[in-house]
Amino acid sequence: MQELKTDILVIGAGSGGLSVAAGASQMGADVILLEGHKMGGDCLNFGCIPSKALIASGKAAYGQAHAAELGVADVVPKVDYAAAKDHVHDVISRIEPMDSQERFEGFGVKVIREYGSFVSPTQVQAGDHLITARRIVIATGSSPLVPPIPGLDQVPYFTNETIFDLRDKPEHLLIIGGGPIGMEMAQAHIRLGCEVTVIEGMQALGKDDPEAAEIVLDTLRAEGVAIHEQAMVAQIRNNKGLVEVVTENGDIYTGSHLLLAAGRKTNTDRLNLEAAGIEPTRIGIKVDESLRTTNRKVYAIGDVAGGMQFTHVAGYHAGIIIRSALFGLPSKAKTAHIPWATYTDPELAQIGQTEAQARDQYGNKVEIARFDYNHNDRAISERKTKGFIKVMVVKGRPVGATIVGHQAGELINLWSLALANNLKMGQIAAMVSPYPTIGELNKRVAGAYFTPRLFENQMVKRVVGFVQRWIP
Repeated sequence: MQELKTDILVIGAGSGGLSVAAGASQMGADVILLEGHKMGGDCLNFGCIPSKALIASGKAAYGQAHAAELGVADVVPKVDYAAAKDHVHDVISRIEPMDSQERFEGFGVKVIREYGSFVSPTQVQAGDHLITARRIVIATGSSPLVPPIPGLDQVPYFTNETIFDLRDKPEHLLIIGGGPIGMEMAQAHIRLGCEVTVIEGMQALGKDDPEAAEIVLDTLRAEGVAIHEQAMVAQIRNNKGLVEVVTENGDIYTGSHLLLAAGRKTNTDRLNLEAAGIEPTRIGIKVDESLRTTNRKVYAIGDVAGGMQFTHVAGYHAGIIIRSALFGLPSKAKTAHIPWATYTDPELAQIGQTEAQARDQYGNKVEIARFDYNHNDRAISERKTKGFIKVMVVKGRPVGATIVGHQAGELINLWSLALANNLKMGQIAAMVSPYPTIGELNKRVAGAYFTPRLFENQMVKRVVGFVQRWIP
């Protein structure tokens, strides 16, 4: 057994772990990074990157078939599903060097390609290495949840970790789960020529604003995706090579392929947390506001911390750790300014409180500012008029924003800036946007907030009347 000592030990080379390792090493700390699987973690290899690449292929096919309204003849796209997967893996390969072992060794990080397991509160075993660290960061992420559905072991199935290796186009893809992953994959596959059925036990896109989610769901249904809600799966059967999904109410859905998109589970099984005095929870590892576990020398970040499971959250957590572990400064993780987006077409983005949440908390003190895409000139020019932006405002400051429509994932960035810095709506309204852009929607919704204050205010009208009569 080779014994090593280090300042910072990072377990997991996904987004959060890589950010901590690179930052800490370049700032002078001695860093060891453990990764038993693929550098780059879920996001690069199985999640954000491959899914957006496949979505891009679907968007290209859809564009060919729906160009007539722009004066270009519609054509039936010739989809090469295997070539689309080649595109996916080419995208991954182009980004891989940024997350590679060689690059991080260049930063001075010692990279050990083994899984880590605690043997004491300050020691982790990885292969034939016994590592003692002053501070340890758990960044092991999450994996697809495979529900204990009777009969599942009798059929082949895919998760986000395997679907991108499938090269034969599914004739009929059944998707269990109507969350962001399920809906993104449903639309990508329907546009690539597959038949698609989504089976959701509760409500599809149920964590999002219902009005905004309905626009996305209606669009997917119009494109041909069959979406069945309130359909709890009771059993899965193999019927002569086809997959049958049986729901509790007796409905049967038959397809050629099955994709599980029913949630995520945190990766803690290999860690032996008990040996380190670290308390787990039902959804991950127990942490305080500073992301410390019940072992004060150990932090948990990203998905494994049991909160919002997004790559950008893991990156944000890394900054919290750098400040705390390297500089000894107090630093707390917050969630109010964390956005998320579902990359369907139209996109769906949210930050802070939804309208329902804001009304529950603030009652009649909350004001809703809204602006629709069909009043944006750039959206009209590109035939992208489906959707809206609404901002929940309390005492002149936004507490949440919901956007559904073209480039919603881009537009939400401004509202993250606003919530992170406690900006007022007046500061948003003071922004000047180039014309014509989709980005004008952010300024126009701020303007909509002030419209009744300016145009429906009798005092304003009296002041204007006085100025016009008496001031030359």
